[in-house]
Amino acid sequence: MLRSFFAKEEGQGLVEYALILVLIAVVVIGALTALGTNISGLFSQLADTIQP
Repeated sequence: MLRSFFAKEEGQGLVEYALILVLIAVVVIGALTALGTNISGLFSQLADTIQP
């Protein structure tokens, strides 16, 4: 009976997907934080070039 209790893996897949999503979110937030000012400056230059 105790062995069947520990053999259940029903929620394991959901936890793994949640961990993957958290990892992706951390990477995206880190990339946006590191490149945020550079991207903002690029869009500002582009807008200044397009405006007459």
